[in-house]
Amino acid sequence: MIADRWAGAWAILAQGRFMGKVVDEWIADSQEFIHSKLPHLLVIALIAFILDKLLKVITNRMVHVAERHAVGPGRVAEVKTLAGVIRATGLAIIGVIAGLQVLATVGMNLAPLLASAGVAGVAIGLAAQNIVKDMFNGILILVEGQFNVGDSVTLAGVSGTVESMTLRKTTLRDANGTLYIIPNSQVTTVANLSVGFSVATMNVSADFSANPDQVIGLLKQIADEVRRSPEFKDLFVADPQVLGVDSVKGSQLIFPVVFKTVATKQYGPMREFQRRVRLAFEEHGLLPGDPLRVYGATAGPGRQHEEEPAPAHDPTTLKPQETNPFSGE
Repeated sequence: MIADRWAGAWAILAQGRFMGKVVDEWIADSQEFIHSKLPHLLVIALIAFILDKLLKVITNRMVHVAERHAVGPGRVAEVKTLAGVIRATGLAIIGVIAGLQVLATVGMNLAPLLASAGVAGVAIGLAAQNIVKDMFNGILILVEGQFNVGDSVTLAGVSGTVESMTLRKTTLRDANGTLYIIPNSQVTTVANLSVGFSVATMNVSADFSANPDQVIGLLKQIADEVRRSPEFKDLFVADPQVLGVDSVKGSQLIFPVVFKTVATKQYGPMREFQRRVRLAFEEHGLLPGDPLRVYGATAGPGRQHEEEPAPAHDPTTLKPQETNPFSGE
């Protein structure tokens, strides 16, 4: 009984019958696939695997070099972000190319698929062109190192400290605590205040009656004391300069004093210098400049004011003598 059933099943698959022809074609197709297409697919997979490992080595090397030579943690974070973007983009490109090669190997017509992808790409590009511009400009900012997290910068007319950076946007916080989110496509000019050094120029105003040589010597002494003070000596990259009398404005003499310090570290020495100038002027009896003071018009200490003579009577202003017509008085 069982033998009869197996004989009937094999009869269905016998050569020349419908199912037999299907099985024969499957076997022929499998042989063709294993003979010609499978090696091609294995080569595609091997190349994709090698490219993936090479991309991983390159991005890991970028991060390793950044951790060894970067100026701060902000720069390391930026390099890690850029490495992640490069790896994700590279994997996407490798995957798309490998997938297209696999589809072409198995005999699929790619012309309609490529045409549809082209139309979709154009539509997405037109709709998201600002995002694409943001990301491309963000990549350039990271690659060129135009600024880092923690830098004091001016971007798109806004000044502040960089709090975070991505490929699409940069976040700034100004001195008032306001948070600004700037798309990277809007960053056309970068003013970075945290690179290299800072130069601060303070205009010290003295009264016109002061001896310019005495004021210049005093300012040099104060600037040198600030330069050598323990709390500020490591902030200077050059000695302070007193440039002399820059201008005369009414009764004011203007003396510019230039400080060259580490980037964004000029404010502490400036405040200390101005405090010491105030005390030194008082100690040496020097007056600060005042735009409302007229030189020589102010009476000095102990000067007696002479009494001004009484003005002569103007006869035209005298009142006529009035007489009472009834009493004669």
